[in-house]
Amino acid sequence: MMNRFIHILLTFILLCFTGIAYAATDLHEEEAKELNVRELILDHVGDAYDWHITSFGDKHISIPLPVIVKGHESGWHVFSSSKFHHGHDSYNGFAIAQEGPYKGKIVETLSTGEEVRPWDFSLTKNATSLILSSLVLVSLLLMCANWYKKREGKPEEASPKDFIAFVEMVIMSIVDGVIKPCIGKNYKRYTPYLLTVFFFIILNNLLGLIPIFPGGANVTGNIAMTAVLAIFTFIIVNVFGTKEYWREIFWPDVPTWLKIPIPIMPAIELVGVFTKPFALMIRLFANILAGHAIVLGLTCMIFLTVSLGVAMNTGMSILSIIMSVFINFVELLVAYIQAYVFTMLSAVFIGLSQVEPHHAKH
Repeated sequence: MMNRFIHILLTFILLCFTGIAYAATDLHEEEAKELNVRELILDHVGDAYDWHITSFGDKHISIPLPVIVKGHESGWHVFSSSKFHHGHDSYNGFAIAQEGPYKGKIVETLSTGEEVRPWDFSLTKNATSLILSSLVLVSLLLMCANWYKKREGKPEEASPKDFIAFVEMVIMSIVDGVIKPCIGKNYKRYTPYLLTVFFFIILNNLLGLIPIFPGGANVTGNIAMTAVLAIFTFIIVNVFGTKEYWREIFWPDVPTWLKIPIPIMPAIELVGVFTKPFALMIRLFANILAGHAIVLGLTCMIFLTVSLGVAMNTGMSILSIIMSVFINFVELLVAYIQAYVFTMLSAVFIGLSQVEPHHAKH
C-alpha cells in the first residue's frame, strides 16, 4: 500500500510542477511587451467563462462552457462561450467586459447604449470544477461505503486495504482527534457535515494545484465559495445552539454594570457570533489564493529580468524555478492544513454552542 501511495504522490507532484511550465508558456507571449504582473495574476486566479488549457502563439486551446443569461431587453439566452472568441467578440448584444467595474463579467448593451449586467446563471470554470469535484468526491466515498456494506457480517474480510484503508485512517484521525474532543457527547450529530467539509476542501485544494484539466480552477481561493462554507457552519452553530449558549451571549456571567444600563459584554458576544464565520471565510480564501499568487509571481520573475542582462536573467530564472518547486511542496502541505483547520475551527465553534447549564451533572 505504501509503495502505491508514494507512486500516486510522486505523480501528483509531477503534475503540479508541470504548472510552472504551463505558466511560462502563457507568459512567453508577454515577453516582448511590458508585463503587468498584477493583471496577469488576477486573470489566472479569477473565474472565467471557458476553461483555458494553454496557448501556442495566437492560438488558444480551451474548453468552452455554457452561457446562460437573462437580458433586460432580450430575455433568456443559452449559448456556448466560444461565441465570444476568448472575450474579444460580442454575441446577441452580450459581451465580456474588458475594463470597468464589470471587467471579466458578461454585460448587456441596451438600446440606449448603456452597459448593464444581465441575470447571469452561466456555468463558469469554478462552477464546473465544483460540480466535477463533487462528483469525484461522492464517487470515491460511495465506493468506500460499498466496500463496507458488502462485508457486513464477515469480520474476517472487514480489514480494508490500499485506498479504502487510507480513507479509513484519515476519517478516524479527524473523528477521534478533532470532532470528538471539540464537540463532546453530541459529536455524532455533526460528524457527517464536518467530514464532508474536510474532504470537499482538501479535494478542491489538490485539484487547484494540478494545471491540466480537470484541475487548475481556483475554487477554494474564491471568496464566494469560502463564504458559503462559512455560512453553513454559522447556521449549524446558531440554529442548533443550546439555550445556555444564547443566555451566555445576551446575559453573560459578568458584573451587572457591564450589562446594564449599557450592554457592553452582550454587544461584544454578539459581534463574536459573526466574526467567527468571517475568520473561517478569510483564512481559507487568503491562504489558498496567496499560494497560487506566489507561484505565478515567481514565474513572472523570469520575464521581468530579461532586460537586466543574460547573467541576471539566468540567475533569477534558476532562483525562480527552485522557489516555485519549493512553494509547490508547501502548497501540498497547505492543502491538507487548511482543510484540517477549517474542520477543526468549525468543530470548536459547534462545541462552544453545545454548552450546558453549569449546574448540570455530566
